[in-house]
Amino acid sequence: MASPPRAGSRTVVALAALWLVAVLLAARQAAVVLRRPPERRFTDLASWIGDHGVLRARGSFYDTDQFTGTPFAGLVLKPLTAAAEHSLGIVWTFGTLLLVVALALVAARALPGPVSRRTGLLAAPVAVILAVLSLPVRNTFNLGQTSIIPVLLVLLACCLPRLAGGSGHAGGVLIGVAAALQPAVLLFVPLLWLTGRRRAAVTTGATFAALTALAWAAVPDDSWTYWVHHLAGAGLGDKPDSLANQSLHGLLLRIGLHGPVEVTLYLLLAAAVAVTGLRRAVRYARDGQPLLATAITGCVAVAVSPTAWQHQQLWLLLAVCGRVGKRRADRMVWPVLVVLVMTLTSRVLVPDNPVLGPVGDNAPLLAALAAACLVPFLSCRSAAWNRPTPTPFAEPQPGRFSWVPLLGFWRRPLNRPNLLLELMLIRVGYFVYSYIRGSAPDERSVAEHHGRQILGIEKFLHVDVEHGFNHFVAGVDWLTDGMNYYYGTFHFLVPLSLLGFLYLRRPATYRWARTALALATLLALIGFWAYPLAPPRLMPGHGFIDTANGPQDLDNPDYGALTELSNQYAAMPSLHIGWSLWCGVVIAMVAPKPWMKALGMLYPLLTFTVIVGTANHYVLDALGGATVVACGFAIQYALTGPGRQALAKLPGAREPSDAAEPLPAGR
Repeated sequence: MASPPRAGSRTVVALAALWLVAVLLAARQAAVVLRRPPERRFTDLASWIGDHGVLRARGSFYDTDQFTGTPFAGLVLKPLTAAAEHSLGIVWTFGTLLLVVALALVAARALPGPVSRRTGLLAAPVAVILAVLSLPVRNTFNLGQTSIIPVLLVLLACCLPRLAGGSGHAGGVLIGVAAALQPAVLLFVPLLWLTGRRRAAVTTGATFAALTALAWAAVPDDSWTYWVHHLAGAGLGDKPDSLANQSLHGLLLRIGLHGPVEVTLYLLLAAAVAVTGLRRAVRYARDGQPLLATAITGCVAVAVSPTAWQHQQLWLLLAVCGRVGKRRADRMVWPVLVVLVMTLTSRVLVPDNPVLGPVGDNAPLLAALAAACLVPFLSCRSAAWNRPTPTPFAEPQPGRFSWVPLLGFWRRPLNRPNLLLELMLIRVGYFVYSYIRGSAPDERSVAEHHGRQILGIEKFLHVDVEHGFNHFVAGVDWLTDGMNYYYGTFHFLVPLSLLGFLYLRRPATYRWARTALALATLLALIGFWAYPLAPPRLMPGHGFIDTANGPQDLDNPDYGALTELSNQYAAMPSLHIGWSLWCGVVIAMVAPKPWMKALGMLYPLLTFTVIVGTANHYVLDALGGATVVACGFAIQYALTGPGRQALAKLPGAREPSDAAEPLPAGR
């Protein structure tokens, strides 16, 4: 019998896989940029592009307001004027890629210790992956920005001072150059001063002043335009009140404040954020977390700058290194939140509605403010730093059926998961579900052909009851109205309510139940993609009645918002049946009384009646929905074992019975 793989070999496999993913993502990003037409590539460099695609040295940097860098940054880019645009594109893209890799490697090396050898090895490719996926880096690739360079220089000086040439003048020179490229970096001067690196602080200021003066001497008109006319670049790029400006100034303008009132409030808020954030940064720097201190100071810079465009928000990604929470179950909340904010658009993070929409629109700013002023990062001296409260796990249990293989890929946690983390994952999961369902093939001829196949099979099996029952429902007004309301409401209301109940009262059951639901939904997405199917109401020539929308021109149907947002040809399998059957099974397992169990199993039967009566699904669609749910439970069972545990083994058990999962005490 072969011996199980050693931990070292698993680490090697994981390391190789992560580096492969990092290389593929980096190559894909480079290919996306290089495949763009020249006029859509590096738009921030358009100020220098002249006739025949050759860069020109003459003219103002700010002729078009597209370039948002400092005059010194413009001088740094001017030596490229001898290159043709096509050659510049290749050199610039791969040069930016190398900078991203260098930044990720420096950040991984600067992680606060002690770090295990396995964590140290895996941190580098994970950092590269996160950096390449982040919106600031993708924006930098597309625009041709230099915003990665200041972050890299500051990291070298603040987190790896020995590598940067010592903690004195050499580090100050690096940060001074970074400040000349991105003036908000000057906020690191008080950080250096308050942490005892006063020579570096003085050198930073002197270097910034010298390079800025050099730019004034070389391009006085552009320097006046940037520093005076546009108030340190505040009038360049998009309008200051656009959503692209994720700063306090931009937020105040977006909520309708203008003039002296806005300026005064902005200065007061900026001062409060700067003082609070820098005090926290100093504390964590003295605590032995220079990377976190750098990230917090960078987040302060994002918040208090007059403008903070997307390519300047890379500081926030560095805050992923902060540890939050005394429970191990809470450790992933902050990193996941940062990664989601830095990699996904606002409409993915939260629904587009008047209440949550503004939160998504200002998510980077809110995250930067949280990192700078609010998030209670742990101290290295905290007892929970390396010893968080462990998550209770169920002991491995034999399966009820010996012929069913139990893979045992992971142990079953018994405590309640972190609510914020669950909500974030549910939201992102639902967006992915909606996107894939909406992107599945919806060619009408193929979907109608599959519909005729389904009708033929049902006729052969003598289960083609849809037409007669649909016409019966359509002839009874109260039945039509009730079924239409049921179809549009209960599909989400009942599963969400059940998940909420399980989370509060049956935390261990919640984990395996939501895993089975997620697996079933994933299998359903495969079905939507592999077998596009027109529902009965969209089958021409068969006489079905669309009880909710009425007669339709099938060449140009109109179902309101659903016309654009939902794929109407994704009927197989029916998730109305799938989700309702999941509810019925879970209720039957956790309900204490027989009548409750029977009521739970009645729900999928009512749902089946509704989807057929409203002509939204076939009988075989329901069979498909039941199949994916059965497969979801089966896969979950194989991965984690039996779902129910003996109450006597769980903390806070209320009675020695395994009829239901308890609520662990204190959780």
